[in-house]
Amino acid sequence: MIRTLFAAALTAILLTVSGMTVADGKDPSRLRVALLPDENASTLIQNAQPLKAYLEKTLGKQIEIIVTTDYSSMIEAMRFGRIEVAYFGPFSYVLAKSRAPDIEAFAVGIERGSPTYNSVLIAGVDSPVKTLEDIRGTSFGFGDQASTSSHLAPRAHLLRNAGLDGESDYRPVHLGTHDAVARAVQAGQIPAGALSKAIYDVLIERGTIDADRLVELELTAPIPNYPIVMQGDLNAELKQAIRDAFLNMEDEEVLSAFRVEGFAATDDSAYDILRDTAKVLDLDLGRM
Repeated sequence: MIRTLFAAALTAILLTVSGMTVADGKDPSRLRVALLPDENASTLIQNAQPLKAYLEKTLGKQIEIIVTTDYSSMIEAMRFGRIEVAYFGPFSYVLAKSRAPDIEAFAVGIERGSPTYNSVLIAGVDSPVKTLEDIRGTSFGFGDQASTSSHLAPRAHLLRNAGLDGESDYRPVHLGTHDAVARAVQAGQIPAGALSKAIYDVLIERGTIDADRLVELELTAPIPNYPIVMQGDLNAELKQAIRDAFLNMEDEEVLSAFRVEGFAATDDSAYDILRDTAKVLDLDLGRM
């Protein structure tokens, strides 16, 4: 009995010395903030420097901006606690939540006054693809397999609106990032593909791709926007500070890292529509 009480007391002392208790949750001096690798990593990190400065000033903590090699590695980093805060794509968040149930979506990006966005299906101006039906029997470019607007949503759109099944009616080609899809379609390497409409517009504005060499075929139905997600085992006060930092974010230069006008509160239920879409496509979330 005495030995048990001594062990419990020692554990409590060690936790207190380390700056946390089980009830308090984690309160690290450095927060690792991950951005979805939907574009070139160096570009994302460079564009996120105002965000880094804002979070360091607002939260009073060291901030490390991280861009993982792909969507799967970001999901695994969140699952194993190697990042504290992450800007997930909608579907990659759903996948992460299925593997790490304690993570919390708390803010969603607002674009044009709405918490939703669209995927755009595009073709090259000289491509034989002029309508969705023309995709039958050809290759179609997607981004990462865990991408919402560069895989899940357009794949569901092709099935629902043209009866095109990626298992039998066309050849899916996964190119990793949204900009890679746009470049490949423009270069004629693939006849058509899909990516986020917001990213597509930014690529045109930057001059990365030439709008005159591409044709917008169709837009998908609205998709719930990218969520900001944090680890569920963080200190309650820190969680609130992180939540407030994003919901009160107003500086356009800071927000540009996310390609949004601002953030609104959200929760996990907002992404149930993507779980339903995965079922329509017969995708097993546990195996992706």
